[in-house]
Amino acid sequence: MSQTELISQRKPWVLVSTLRESTNEQDVENIRPKISSLVDDWQSQGRIMWSGALSDNKTGIAIFEATDEEANSIYDNYDKICSNVLDYYLYQWDAMPILSFLGK
Repeated sequence: MSQTELISQRKPWVLVSTLRESTNEQDVENIRPKISSLVDDWQSQGRIMWSGALSDNKTGIAIFEATDEEANSIYDNYDKICSNVLDYYLYQWDAMPILSFLGK
């Protein structure tokens, strides 16, 4: 598959995470470096991912553009890191491919 075809198959995705009731600060500290590494790996490939906490300090989001396969891979890796600490959901964002537009 050519690079142009791959880019045309990318869609915006949103990964929403919330702290579980049983999660403590040590749990968060334990997963933080692994999540940072996941984001760094993605960005080192020249890809854009915006992520951060919301004002409630219990919810975080990551917005990125990927093919279905790439998004599922991100989700699987995130699941391995966070499955005992966070609740999380991956949504395909049916909006203008803003990350492609802003990345140009």
